[in-house]
Amino acid sequence: MDEGLGRGCGGIGCRGRRGGRGAGGEMIRVGRVLGQGDLKLIALALIAEQPRHGYDIIKVIEEKTAGWYAPSPGVVYPTLTFLEELGQLAAQPEGAKKLYVITAEGAGYLAAHRATAEALFGRLASVGERAALRHQRSEAAGRDQAEPGALPPLLRAALDNLRDVAGKQFAKDAEAEAELVAILARAAGELRKV
Repeated sequence: MDEGLGRGCGGIGCRGRRGGRGAGGEMIRVGRVLGQGDLKLIALALIAEQPRHGYDIIKVIEEKTAGWYAPSPGVVYPTLTFLEELGQLAAQPEGAKKLYVITAEGAGYLAAHRATAEALFGRLASVGERAALRHQRSEAAGRDQAEPGALPPLLRAALDNLRDVAGKQFAKDAEAEAELVAILARAAGELRKV
């Protein structure tokens, strides 16, 4: 099952893409959100919380990722049918829809794989946090472009990258702060020469 990232085809709600468009329409590649079989475990966990329709599962995942990822119906519904065939879910007809409930077998499987399910929800939350951060940066970039003397997008992206890398290095080793400051000071010195 190849689930990609939503928002790829120029608007909210596009399904099955592996990237989105950032400020100015540039492609943002964020990688694969879910691996083979991950959706099965997520669906079981969500249905264990409360009975759900397939559409509900799509919307909950989309909400958890701040709109950046939504599995396509062409992936969700076959997954639910498969879990039903395994005896891990039972479907109750509700008009033209099916309301899925977890079975004792599904609850047992979920209990045995709870740590993995929690890790998957953590990954979805991380995608949502990164999406929210990108959105904030995109809005800030839009405001910056309206101001005189604003930085061009590529230069702004390079500075954001520098800030992110420095922050990660500091998070890995706080004692390296002096070395990081020295590296950044040298970079500033080189920029002054340009």
